Amino acid sequence: TICLLILQVSDSMNVSEPYSSFASVREFILLGFSCEWKIQILLFSLFTTMYALTVTGNGAIVCALWCEWRLHIPMYRFLGNFSFLEIWYVSSTVPKMLVNFLSDKKTISFAGCFLQFYFFFSLGTSECFLLAVMAFDRYLAICRPLHYPNIMTGHFCTKLVIICWVCGFLWFVIPIVFISQMPFCGPNVIDHVVCDPGPLFALACASAPTTQQLCYTLSSLVIFGNFLFILGSYTLVLLAVLRMPSATGRHKAFSTCGSHLAVVSLFYGSLMVMYVSPRLRHSAGIQKVATLFYAMVTPLFNPLIYSLRNKEIKAALRKVLGHLNIIQ
Repeated sequence: TICLLILQVSDSMNVSEPYSSFASVREFILLGFSCEWKIQILLFSLFTTMYALTVTGNGAIVCALWCEWRLHIPMYRFLGNFSFLEIWYVSSTVPKMLVNFLSDKKTISFAGCFLQFYFFFSLGTSECFLLAVMAFDRYLAICRPLHYPNIMTGHFCTKLVIICWVCGFLWFVIPIVFISQMPFCGPNVIDHVVCDPGPLFALACASAPTTQQLCYTLSSLVIFGNFLFILGSYTLVLLAVLRMPSATGRHKAFSTCGSHLAVVSLFYGSLMVMYVSPRLRHSAGIQKVATLFYAMVTPLFNPLIYSLRNKEIKAALRKVLGHLNIIQ
């Protein structure tokens, strides 16, 4: 019954040829960066340091915002959830990447590959939605200050965060299920640092253009839709800031908006290169570098850009560190 179901789904998604006589792939090889052993050790040390700094920085922000009750307001709730999400986002791929640097086989099981695929894309999609919500929050605070307390209540803030997480984890369920049911009969070498749809489509024994188009359509919708929403929100914010009579207020608003737009540009720019142009054949090297930008570099910079430049969060961090010293 399971085999018949898989064949029916494959046929419906335009999988052209039957490959039932071939042995199916049970594991993949994540090739990663093919270089000399000394360079592998150097990259392992660099990425381990980046991963530790990312988890520590984002974790410190989550703890500071959790412990400081005066920062339990919508803007900092979004920042706290964003930092918490970043910890899981980098943890969905980087530990396996680090293990592969020291491994000769560099294998990942079939189920492990698609679990990594699912969590990496789901957390990334949740991040896209959360960035849009953060832009909406700043729009309300700056452009609609009188209505902001009535609109952005604690209950509404919680609902927005839950919607971001739920939509992120539901967005790619269908394409991932269809891709996992495609026939893989070898070779099983993924020339990438993560399990990505592009290399997986290339390894499939039969073409599935409908599944491929569905995957890139959903990617384009979530990336372009949220990016345009953020761009529109901050355009209105900047217009409102330019009309502010206070130079101090303009400087503070420009600083906040500039930092947010810098991360948005870095994150969405690399995503657009990878996932919204299915007809463009990027080299394996470009794919790996672009993936590292949105999978490691952006989460590393987020604590510095979003939070550690904020006076309130700096004070909260000092307070938490002071309590830890007293306890010790």
